[in-house]
Amino acid sequence: MKEVSNGDGDSGRTTTHLYLNVYDLTAINNYLYWFGLGIFHSGIEAFGMEYAFGAHDYPTSGVFEVEPKSCPGFIYRRTVWLGSTNMSRSEFRLFVENLAVNYHGDTYHLISKNCNHFTDDVCRRLLGKPIPGWVNRLARLGSFCNCLFPETIPGHIT
Repeated sequence: MKEVSNGDGDSGRTTTHLYLNVYDLTAINNYLYWFGLGIFHSGIEAFGMEYAFGAHDYPTSGVFEVEPKSCPGFIYRRTVWLGSTNMSRSEFRLFVENLAVNYHGDTYHLISKNCNHFTDDVCRRLLGKPIPGWVNRLARLGSFCNCLFPETIPGHIT
């Protein structure tokens, strides 16, 4: 990740690239991916860390941070450059903490509130655009027949 000083004298202020790290949840993605589908996990990489949302049984934040491209339990697929922000490291961290109150682990839902919804929310708020459509396409399709899909993936606790 590249951080570039913007020359305004604020040593904490940088232009930082934001990346979307995408992971496979299942080996079937090797086939679905070529059709623009898949079951993916995603996280936002900024300032040398990756931020994502996962499920747990408690009414506390499900947002967590890990080393980029190393989210446990998932197979890293690829990184997508999203854009840049001029936030400082501390501003970005505060932004994530404030957003995390909307993403409790016990509210995780495979179709309507998953990790990709979190990364999409971050991207829309910071860059004014969504994450690439293929990342959460299967959940969007699943929302039309929600009764056919489980609410969570068995054993998927972060």
